[in-house]
Amino acid sequence: MQVMAQSSGERVDVFLARELPELTRSAVQKLLEQGAVTCAGAEVKKNGKTEAGRLYEVTLPEVKEAPIEAQDIPLEVVYEDDDVLVVNKPKGLVVHPAAGHADGTLVNALLHHCGDSLSGINGEKRPGIVHRIDMDTSGLLIVAKNDFAHQSLAAQLKDHTLRRTYECIVRGGFKEDSGTVDAPIGRCPTDRKRMAVTEKNSRAAVTHWEVVARYGQYTHLRCRLETGRTHQIRVHLAYINHPIAGDPLYGVKKPELGLTSQCLHARELTFLHPRTGEEITVSCALPEEFSAALEILKRK
Repeated sequence: MQVMAQSSGERVDVFLARELPELTRSAVQKLLEQGAVTCAGAEVKKNGKTEAGRLYEVTLPEVKEAPIEAQDIPLEVVYEDDDVLVVNKPKGLVVHPAAGHADGTLVNALLHHCGDSLSGINGEKRPGIVHRIDMDTSGLLIVAKNDFAHQSLAAQLKDHTLRRTYECIVRGGFKEDSGTVDAPIGRCPTDRKRMAVTEKNSRAAVTHWEVVARYGQYTHLRCRLETGRTHQIRVHLAYINHPIAGDPLYGVKKPELGLTSQCLHARELTFLHPRTGEEITVSCALPEEFSAALEILKRK
């Protein structure tokens, strides 16, 4: 990666940790100690400083990962045939194994439910996974049971024929009944755990919203994704000063409305069946915590 003028003079480990969000600063420092970071063919020192125009190359060690095990984790299946599976993911369930979540994920549950009948396009870590939702976001997620279905569904995500509709409770009131947030999203430059609306190293992101009901200081919204960036709805709504209730990362830190995390639910999916071309729409009920928060607002 090349050093831009605004990053000149930084410590190399700070620069690389920011540009490689999948690595912690301590991991970058270890790579520097091991001689895995080079510039113009020479190893870079741990306490080195960046210079504008320099190009750094990072060699990551090969990681040998254990195979993912099938686990008998309950699944709420909303739709299933030989090609496609749609599940209603509960809040708190991680979609696929990652750092800190080696098992107990949706993928472990899918392997138990489907056996070998999952697409392999996204590799061993994410069999069948076409798109993701955050651990603490609940709702519908579509799974491909073979590569043919995966390719079709991935194309539908790209051309927006696969439509994803969410519901959420947000802070504040709206004068308008509907609107669109069209703002690029990238990694937050000051906090690696967050995403942000930014022009730097970002990708286009579009979220359409409409009011379902108004409750004074809170509003029940329906949102439709046109793109699918990490934390997109959470980031966009916070950007327009309407953070999702219960979201400690982008909203207020204190508990509200009895919520344990962001009040965001993937309520409806519409897609063209990969084999028949038939338009299929599936939906699910709001989770208990979401409904309970609405009851609190109705009583106010």
